[in-house]
Amino acid sequence: MAKIDFVNQLLALGYQVEEPQLGFVSIEYEIPVGKFIGQIVIVAFQVDDSYPMNPPPGPHFKPHLLPITGGGGTHPFGAIHPSALGTGWQYWSRPFTKHWNTSDRTAKTYLAHIKNLLATIP
Repeated sequence: MAKIDFVNQLLALGYQVEEPQLGFVSIEYEIPVGKFIGQIVIVAFQVDDSYPMNPPPGPHFKPHLLPITGGGGTHPFGAIHPSALGTGWQYWSRPFTKHWNTSDRTAKTYLAHIKNLLATIP
């Protein structure tokens, strides 16, 4: 399996997939929970051919949802950086590390991780 599998899984979930930059895929995403419920954002994932063995690192969002904080820190406000995707994007250092190896390792499961991150913003 590889990046194309992640793309095909997103397509099967009904998303239109774009490639904003080499090595990234993005979707339009309506936030289903929490502080930003109903807001439509673009979320990008850096996916390589090690998928599904390894999940994408943390998500990239456009527009910014939270202030850029850089550095370390904890969720929800720490470790939010400018994104490699350029102006208007931010990168959240929120890797899906806990339980990835025991999950089904799918795009649907990774999107559940994103939903959980967004649900915990006060």
